[in-house]
Amino acid sequence: MDEKVERALSSIKMALTRYKRVAVACSFGKDSMVILHLARRINPNVPVFTVMTKFKPRETFEFKDRMIKEWNLNIKEYMGNEDVPFELHLADPDECCRILKVEPTKEATKNLDAWITGLRNTEGRTRKDYKEIEVKGGLVKFNPILTWTEADIWRYTAVHGIPMHPWYALGYRSLGCACCSTPNAGPLERDGRWKGTSKCGGECGIHTQVLKEKT
Repeated sequence: MDEKVERALSSIKMALTRYKRVAVACSFGKDSMVILHLARRINPNVPVFTVMTKFKPRETFEFKDRMIKEWNLNIKEYMGNEDVPFELHLADPDECCRILKVEPTKEATKNLDAWITGLRNTEGRTRKDYKEIEVKGGLVKFNPILTWTEADIWRYTAVHGIPMHPWYALGYRSLGCACCSTPNAGPLERDGRWKGTSKCGGECGIHTQVLKEKT
């Protein structure tokens, strides 16, 4: 575990020293809280951005506000402006995610050279082929805890006393919008996401569709 922590810290330090315009993406889920804690060990005032949607649980908004205050976060918040009907998450979940998550993330990263995420490749069936450093267009993405397991995440949070979203105590293992998140019923953490749809256990699109053209 110590080796994984040091590797993650080294990756984050590289991102923060090599690029002038860099930020940590934070959803306030367990992986985001770990990557944020790691980044703040290097720079307590590290830039952070979060993408919220009107369908996020009330507890997510409350937890976000609590952590912004307690950790004095240097954060920018983004939220899609389009009026998305509640039924869209059932009729076309990919389009719902594109509007509410992908487009705001593109806005959040459009002026960045690099961003740091809490992506892990053991979390779901769609995340096995990601790399620790990815380049898409002109944007560099760092995934410092890519090889961490779920147990690693909980071990690190316990050792460092990191606050956690209250829904984890209710049996959730992966958090998104309230309408698309359920307590997990499968072997993988993301099996509780978009349950009952063809998107079950998949991706919202943030890690697959956010691109930046070279200028």
